[in-house]
Amino acid sequence: MNSQKNPLPFTFVAHDKHDERHQGAVSIPIYQNTLFSYAKSDEPGHSFKYSRMGNPTVQELEKRLAALEYGEKAQCFASGMAAISAAILSTVRTGDHIICVDQVYFGTREFLEFFLTRYGVEVTYVDGTSIDKITEAIRDNTALIYLESPTSYYFQLQDLAACVQAAKARSIKTIIDNTWASPCYQNPLRLGIDLVVHSLTKYVGGHSDVLGGAVIGSSELIDQLSRIDHQLLGGVMTPHTASLLLRGMRTLPLRMERLSQSAQTMAEYFSTVPCIKKVNFPGLSAHPQHELALSQMGGYGSLMSIEVEGTLEQAKAWVDQLDYFRIGLSFGGYESLVLVVGLVPDATPERPISLIRLNIGLEDPADLIEDVSSIHSFFQQKQSPGILDTGFDFNIASV
Repeated sequence: MNSQKNPLPFTFVAHDKHDERHQGAVSIPIYQNTLFSYAKSDEPGHSFKYSRMGNPTVQELEKRLAALEYGEKAQCFASGMAAISAAILSTVRTGDHIICVDQVYFGTREFLEFFLTRYGVEVTYVDGTSIDKITEAIRDNTALIYLESPTSYYFQLQDLAACVQAAKARSIKTIIDNTWASPCYQNPLRLGIDLVVHSLTKYVGGHSDVLGGAVIGSSELIDQLSRIDHQLLGGVMTPHTASLLLRGMRTLPLRMERLSQSAQTMAEYFSTVPCIKKVNFPGLSAHPQHELALSQMGGYGSLMSIEVEGTLEQAKAWVDQLDYFRIGLSFGGYESLVLVVGLVPDATPERPISLIRLNIGLEDPADLIEDVSSIHSFFQQKQSPGILDTGFDFNIASV
């Protein structure tokens, strides 16, 4: 029997004890104020000073996120990108070296390449599917290994336990972007990762109406991050944002269960379509790292990609006529989304292969399958070799 002191995720996010501090309100109030006054100079009576340094509504969200990720403490930010930047800045100094997976989120890559390099931080990108490539890249000045598992375009995994072992042997910090799996389906801190980053904009918010980010880890590392990289850079979360995210967290396990099941159904369907050469989704047994996914994950997110034999023009024509998939960036909300990313790296004019990313929403999978069933007819049209356009059509780094 599960102890009440350690409730399971569904219970943890749905149940609050009676709280007399707020007159028994079932939802924590929004402390929409900038500062907190004291009754006496030497007896403040509470720990809050100014909302940039901490706010009761935001603090409640941080406590719940930390518990859900099995961490000691969390720090919330105004966006996922603010959380990523602060997490990295808190672990490196001028002259340090970072190892980063080569399929990392575009915003992270731009931060590493165009911001940190200005301050003398070196970055090496490696194939994250190979622990040998990661360990071979370690230098004497390596301070951080930055992971994203699975990645969000080709859905490649890293062996987290092996990465932790390699890092700890050299006193190197590890950070992972765990947004795709959510705290429901992957808990990297339990495997020894130092800091976990989330874009709360995605699954935790769940309604595509709020921006937010969080970094979770030990009290020591979060306190170090909070004093400098949170307070001084000022990327703080507002109380109203925290309230919306607390609302989203109430249904997080329920939504993740539905999204994961629907995504699995859609991935299995795409696997049967002749013109689709590859389905990138770690929940499929055909995924090259499926066994690793089973060993370090408890389920799967709603985002996947398909590699279709056809031109970008065909891909765009197919996407434009879909009814239930809206064209857009991001993922993790209630709605299904689709994005023509570009041609895969080994595409040729004679054999173009387009990469299309799909976020599976809360709609009925039967309707979604009917909607995408036209894909075979679109891509069976005669191919005409031409200029090979591998560029992205959207500013992917912005979301």
